[in-house]
Amino acid sequence: MLNKLSLCAIASVLLWSCSEPKEEVGVHTFVKDDHTQSNADSIDITHLNLDVKVNFDDRYIQGCATWDIDNKYNVSHLKLDGYKLTVDSILVDGNKVDFAWGATVEHLGEQLQIPIEENSKLVAIYYKSDPSAQAMQWMTPQQTLSKKHPFLYTQSEAIYARSWIPVPDGPGIRFTYNARVEVPKDLIALMSATNPQQKNDSGIYHFEMDVPIPAYLMALGVGDLEFKAIDDRTGVYADPMFLEKAHNEFAEVGDMVKIAEEMYGPYRWGRYDILVLPSGFPLGGMENPKLTFATPTIISGDRSLVNLIAHELAHNWSGNLVTNATWNDFWLNEGFTVYFERRLTEQMTDKSYADMLWELGYQDLEHTVQEMQEEDNMKDSHLKIELKGREPDEGLTDIAYEKGALFLKLIENTVGREKMDAFLTQYFNEHAFKTITTEEFIAYLRENLIEGDKELEEKINIDAWVYGPGIPDNAPRADMERFERVNAEREKFLNGTAPKDLTTADWTTHEWLHFLRKLPKPLAYDKMKALDDAYDFSISNNSEIADLWYIMAVAADYKPAYRVMENFLVNVGRRKFLTPLYSEMMETGKEEMAKLIYERARPNYHPLAQRTLDELILK
Repeated sequence: MLNKLSLCAIASVLLWSCSEPKEEVGVHTFVKDDHTQSNADSIDITHLNLDVKVNFDDRYIQGCATWDIDNKYNVSHLKLDGYKLTVDSILVDGNKVDFAWGATVEHLGEQLQIPIEENSKLVAIYYKSDPSAQAMQWMTPQQTLSKKHPFLYTQSEAIYARSWIPVPDGPGIRFTYNARVEVPKDLIALMSATNPQQKNDSGIYHFEMDVPIPAYLMALGVGDLEFKAIDDRTGVYADPMFLEKAHNEFAEVGDMVKIAEEMYGPYRWGRYDILVLPSGFPLGGMENPKLTFATPTIISGDRSLVNLIAHELAHNWSGNLVTNATWNDFWLNEGFTVYFERRLTEQMTDKSYADMLWELGYQDLEHTVQEMQEEDNMKDSHLKIELKGREPDEGLTDIAYEKGALFLKLIENTVGREKMDAFLTQYFNEHAFKTITTEEFIAYLRENLIEGDKELEEKINIDAWVYGPGIPDNAPRADMERFERVNAEREKFLNGTAPKDLTTADWTTHEWLHFLRKLPKPLAYDKMKALDDAYDFSISNNSEIADLWYIMAVAADYKPAYRVMENFLVNVGRRKFLTPLYSEMMETGKEEMAKLIYERARPNYHPLAQRTLDELILK
């Protein structure tokens, strides 16, 4: 440790003395954020130099995090967020200093307190993460597709970067970074930065992110991976056994980037690549800059679920480029992104296809609002919510996503698509690499689009959407043309028509989801069997359809699906699928089945999914 400490200290001093200041990108603004204990509001924390080694045997990363700071207000301490980090020592401009940890605060972790002087410039922290770090999933070879090598990935959103880096961890705090990461020589490391496209002989990889990002976009993936280009600026990383399948699924992503640029201005991040993670990944995708992390559950073989990539790509304008200042403003991230995603999907398909996505999203929103009503929790159905004293993950609901997107769709319908697109392009350009609050957005909307038009303001009714509960009365609904045909086929089936005689040959995933969602629950056993015999739902390769079918099977006690359902739960870690399916078991008298499956499946789930399901199943 002494030799590594000395080398890192020398590197820190050299960085301080030799680095040239970079041109400022964006403007640093800080709004009070209840989910960080850092003091980024009173000291500029501008750049991270990360030098770490990945230890798979003991499941931690260890090394040095060096922060460039500007103590222009002469504060006495630099304060950073941490969660179960072990700090060995800290150097300020090459000199060792004492440091202290604050008491653990629920939902927030610990505050790292480092004494500094007015002219302090570099703070080097020698630390290691804990094996239980919330952001990190360590996977054994058996938990990967090839079953030859271990795998590590991080999930830093919302406030989990602090569990693997001592960091000012808030969405309104942006910084640049470079990194050196050492991994076993038969593996490759990737980050939310410039990335290698093949393994090297040393196991040491270097990264640079030269535009400022918030901590929740810090990402690391380490595994046995190969790369294949889609075009000159897009490509896919995946397990060697899965690479060709993934590449085929994402073949249109290069065109998707070009269409997005035509809609809302240039893609500012250089490359856009996709890393397909092992199936334990708890989300559909994560919009890490330059490198989207994606679940393998979107790879269905027919590109029918690739609109998720449209969503993650859209984040490179809404979220990554223009970022919500706090987690209370999360709808500014996800609502804009869902709207962008739907518009992008419409450009790549047609209006009737996008209309199906809008309607399915509306159904999800209705379900979420109904649950909030039953729980007497309608304050969380506002777009601007209050998360102080709570996990920010509690705000990651369909309110932020679907209600936020519907609000923007209403504005589009009211002012016209041409004006809406001009407004959004201007918004992205003027706020590039900046953060924004809900109130700042509303002021910008009024100044640049509503422009004092009282009739227009009344039609939109901003306050009802942003600060009011539920779904406002003026919420737009999509054209139901394709779903009306689905409704007709469903009625025929319920009235006795055999599944083989239904007109379903040209249906997409979305027609099938609408068909299944609106069937009676529980559906009669004979009708379950008839559908399964005709369409093989129990063994579907489409994860969206399979998950919905398994929920129906649990409700109907349709045992022929149980064996495959258990295999699905053991191998898929996406919370979107797990939570409703386990919930159905818990609500229909099948608690023992849920507990037995979960006991087997739990090791394959990310810590974030484990936390959600522990509360549901083991309470």
